[in-house]
Amino acid sequence: MYDIAIIGSGPAGANLARLIGDKYKVLLIDKRDLENDNPKSHITKCCGGLLAPDAQKMIAKLGLGVPKDILVDPQLFAVRTIDLTNNIERLYQRFYYNMDREKFDRWLVSLLPRTIDKKYNCLFKGFIEIPGGYEIKYIYNGKEVTAKTKVIIGADGAFSKVRRSIAKDLVVPDEYISIQEWFECSNPMPYFTAIFDEEITDFYSWIIPKENYILLGSALRPKDNTKEKYQVLKRKLKKLGFQFNSKIKTESAFIYRPKKLSQFYIGRDNIGLIGEAAGAISPSSAEGISYGLKSSLYLAQSLEEGIDGFLDRYNNKVKGIRLNLIFKNLKSPAMYNPFLRKLAMKSGLQSIK
Repeated sequence: MYDIAIIGSGPAGANLARLIGDKYKVLLIDKRDLENDNPKSHITKCCGGLLAPDAQKMIAKLGLGVPKDILVDPQLFAVRTIDLTNNIERLYQRFYYNMDREKFDRWLVSLLPRTIDKKYNCLFKGFIEIPGGYEIKYIYNGKEVTAKTKVIIGADGAFSKVRRSIAKDLVVPDEYISIQEWFECSNPMPYFTAIFDEEITDFYSWIIPKENYILLGSALRPKDNTKEKYQVLKRKLKKLGFQFNSKIKTESAFIYRPKKLSQFYIGRDNIGLIGEAAGAISPSSAEGISYGLKSSLYLAQSLEEGIDGFLDRYNNKVKGIRLNLIFKNLKSPAMYNPFLRKLAMKSGLQSIK
C-alpha cells in the first residue's frame, strides 16, 4: 500500500512529490509522459508559458533556479493592454519569464527523488474506500490497474476528477474554456498583449510571442458560441494590423475562475486538493503556477507531522491563499468592469509614456 497517491504531475503535483518523496511511499500518476518523448502519445498543456513575478518568488522560496534552456525568446518586460470595448490602448511595465511550458514541467519532474513510483500515460478513473485508505483505478496500456493508498491528493487541475468525486454538492469555481492557436511569425512583438472585449468574453484574451511563433488565446465561457467568438476576436485583431497566418496547432483546456471564497476547497477525510483542483488560481489573471507551488508547499509542510490530522493543518496554512483570492477578486472590477477599466486606462497611471 502506498502512503500517498498524487493524481497529476503538473507544478503542484510534482512539487509535492519532490518535497515528500523521501519521507513517504508515493505514487504519481499523469496522463502525460514527462520523462520520455513519445510521439504516439504526446499531450501538451494549453498554457501561455509565462512565469509571473509571484511564481518567480515561489521558485526562489523553494530554493530553486530555472535552467536557461527552459526560457525562450523574447523575454518580456511590458504588457500591451488593448481595450476593444472602449477603444483604448496602454503599455505597462511587467516582468515575465517567457518559457517553454512543457520543458518547465519536465524540469520539475526531473527533480523528483528516485523513490517515487511514477506512472505516466495513465488515465485516472476513480477510487473506492477500503479499510485503511482507498483503492484507486487507472488505465494503462488499455488495461485497468488498481493500487491501494492511505491518502489521495488531487493535483489534476481544472475539472478535477478527484474534486468532482468528493464534492459533488459543492459549488465549483466558474469554468472557462481556453482556446489557443499557434501561428508562424517572422517578426514577433516584444511584449505580452492582453485584450479586453465584453463582446468576446467577460475574462480576457492574449497574444504572446514565443520564438518564431505568436500565440493567440482567449478564456471563453463554455457553451456560449465559443468557437464563433474566438473567430470574431481574430477578425477584430486583424483589423488592428495583427496577422494570423500559417497556423501550426490549436490547444484548449478548462480554466477555473474562483469568484467566491466558497469555491476554494481543500478536500475531506484523507483526500486533499492542491493547485487549480482546489480552486487555487488567480481570478483576475488566471495565473496558476504560483498557487500550485504554494499550495503544494503548504500541504507538504502539513504532512511533516504525519498523515493523521494533515488536512486540518493544511486548512490553517492556506489562510494566506484565501486572503489572496479575496484581494484578487476585489481587484477584478478595475480590470473587467468596462467603465472602471476606461477610467483607469484613461488616467495613464503606471503606464509607460
